[in-house]
Amino acid sequence: MRLEGKTAIVTGGASGFGAGIVRKFLAEGARVMIADINGDAAHELATRLGSEAVAQQVDVGEGASVQKMADAAFSTFGHLDILVNNAGVTHLPTPLEEVSEADFDRVFNVNMKSVYLTARALVPPMKARGAGSILNVASTAGLSPRPNLNWYNASKGWMITATKTMAVELAPSGVRVNAICPVAGETPLLKSFMGEDTPEIRAKFLSTIPLGRFSTPEDMANAACFLCSDEASMITGAALEVDGGRCI
Repeated sequence: MRLEGKTAIVTGGASGFGAGIVRKFLAEGARVMIADINGDAAHELATRLGSEAVAQQVDVGEGASVQKMADAAFSTFGHLDILVNNAGVTHLPTPLEEVSEADFDRVFNVNMKSVYLTARALVPPMKARGAGSILNVASTAGLSPRPNLNWYNASKGWMITATKTMAVELAPSGVRVNAICPVAGETPLLKSFMGEDTPEIRAKFLSTIPLGRFSTPEDMANAACFLCSDEASMITGAALEVDGGRCI
């Protein structure tokens, strides 16, 4: 029960890594808001997971929607201990000059602007309480970029730098900020990362991961739980690679 009595928001929490983090946080004693652009999926998961889970539809790239999520969290929980910025999107593998402006804007809004918007809405109350933990779900793509995932790579590199600048600025206020950097996993984004999902392409992709497997939601959840718990009270500004050795 490492998160007993804690309250948390997990964006993109209705599927993939986010759902794994939600389940782990609940198992460790937290109350969790499942925030997702797919409100129906968030409500369905919250219903299945019990009374300590609540659902909230949110567009993390839109300021008014993020503020509505924050208001709902404070109305439900009274205060917020943990924010997990997990929501993310990619574009299909494409030469950098051929990525459409619409796809670029979507990656920018969901992967980058969202971190600013959630900070704007949720950091002031954390600073006022003198406590809080923020976890940004970045990617190995931000550390060791793959060709043709160009602007996605850049967005995750930005997230890692944002994590470090948030950490150094918020440390005097008692707020910790860390990131985890997963390699691709069995999530709805996997096919988008690979371009197409075939046994041959999977084998080629897996050959770049020394431990020889994709990330799982449980892998991300275990790392997230540690970094957001009091056990990690001396850790801030870290970008933890949870990648099976991909970045070695």
